[in-house]
Amino acid sequence: MVEEENPSSSSPSTEKEQLKQAILQISSLISVSPSIKVFTAKWQSARNKLEELFSHLAAIENCELGGRNPSLLAAVAEILATLANCGDLARQCTEFTYTGKLLMQSDLDILSAKLDSHIASLRGILAAMLAQQSHALVVSRPSLASASKDEVRFYLNDVFSRLKIGKKREALIAFNEMAREYERHIKVGVEIDGFVNLIVNFLDSHETEVQEAAAEAVSSIAGIPRGKAALVSAAAIAPLIRAVESGSELCKELAARCLVKMTENSDNVWAVSAHGGVPALLKICTGAGDSGTQLVSLACGVLKNLAAVEEIKRFMMEDGAVAGLITLAGSKGGEEAQISALDLLHIIACGDILNREAIIAHGGIRTLVGIMNPASPVSTKTREVAFRCITTICLSSVTSCLALGFADHILHFLRFGEAPPVQELALKACFWLSGASDCAKKMMGEAGYMDVLVELLESKSFDIREIAGETLSNMLVLSKNRKRFVQNDENVVVLMRLIDPEQGNNKVLLSILASLSRSNSARKKMLCSGYLKNIDKLAEDDAKEIVRKLSFTRFQNVFNVFWHS
Repeated sequence: MVEEENPSSSSPSTEKEQLKQAILQISSLISVSPSIKVFTAKWQSARNKLEELFSHLAAIENCELGGRNPSLLAAVAEILATLANCGDLARQCTEFTYTGKLLMQSDLDILSAKLDSHIASLRGILAAMLAQQSHALVVSRPSLASASKDEVRFYLNDVFSRLKIGKKREALIAFNEMAREYERHIKVGVEIDGFVNLIVNFLDSHETEVQEAAAEAVSSIAGIPRGKAALVSAAAIAPLIRAVESGSELCKELAARCLVKMTENSDNVWAVSAHGGVPALLKICTGAGDSGTQLVSLACGVLKNLAAVEEIKRFMMEDGAVAGLITLAGSKGGEEAQISALDLLHIIACGDILNREAIIAHGGIRTLVGIMNPASPVSTKTREVAFRCITTICLSSVTSCLALGFADHILHFLRFGEAPPVQELALKACFWLSGASDCAKKMMGEAGYMDVLVELLESKSFDIREIAGETLSNMLVLSKNRKRFVQNDENVVVLMRLIDPEQGNNKVLLSILASLSRSNSARKKMLCSGYLKNIDKLAEDDAKEIVRKLSFTRFQNVFNVFWHS
């Protein structure tokens, strides 16, 4: 009788051969499994576990087997037996030779449980082996540009294994490098059971580098829809807020960036508020320079998403958000942070008169008008956002705005704003002012706006011509402005000359001329302009009315001449 060989007496070469045999068998089964057309869900689960098993075996194979390892040999022997069973089940399912569905389902469940047991066993063996080595080899990253989903999954399973055995920093760096290069592969990691949860756990790590790497990984995961859902399931919001509060500057930025992405979904807004996110984020925004510009901007971005909920917006107000944001908006701490603060103020002011009054009471209008000052060293983009705030906050406080020199600032940009965006912004502000109140119209007329607007009627830009015309039309509703307008002989001549019978865009100009035709002096200047034929050729109602009034004036002139002769 031949004595059965004791596994513990096997040589290292035998261990390597059996390990290689197991790896080859798993590889073969992974290749075959997609062709199985029955019990697909169970085979997909088995395939995922085979891939994880493959990852562990490959990692063990990369370790130096310096002597006999009875635990490993026993584990591999059991794995080979399970793989033989798996191959037999795969053959039956491929050839449809199984005896019954219920029996096959039971066999597949038993197979799945055995694979789980093998994975857990190898995980412990690998951890013990790596603990004895100062450096552990990592499975080579595939060429991501051409890698199949299976190759990426295999690589990420190896990353996952290393996370579990304590190689946190190296594994997280490997994942982040992959995520930066090919974002589309992130979803493969999200599909690995437990992968996201484990990364989220490292957000509370006391090792700065590990915490930063985990924050970057979580931010990448939040960049895909499925990733956001996975992070919510992994309860990521609370550790993210803790990272924002107490992490390094980089960790805070990465965590805040992740929260910006997650709060784009209103379902997650309440979770951020419930975990104390509002005070933590406001502290960053109003910390008087304690945080970097990028972090402040991101914190404002999260709060902007949170402010979409009225109850949370009210909580921000109670927590003193306005004063700090106004200070930030008026600071020279950085354009990005300044714009973010202005954006948030605009959201807070929208649809709530009490919030607008609070902003005004804290000197908000003075700060906003100061940004519009030509002497203020800010970008056009910052001025655009400030102007949007002004139009929202000053719905009932235009007088205060004008008293602080807003109209003078706008007129300066209208006259000397060389860059088109600056001039367009000034024109939008003009149009807003001209429709705000009669007081604003009067002040604009006295300041000399109308002559500048007439010049802009000849701009090459259609948009500028249209806004300039509509602003003039608003201003000329006041009789005092009409009198002041016709005092400049050229103003009426330009309007008459610009009427083009061949074009269909005369509506605004005709509206202005119709308004002016109420004045005797304006009608006389129209008659003397030399461009009456431009109006005579038009069939619009305004044109007919203007011609009627001018005809009457002409008749009066003839009658007066006849009467006095």
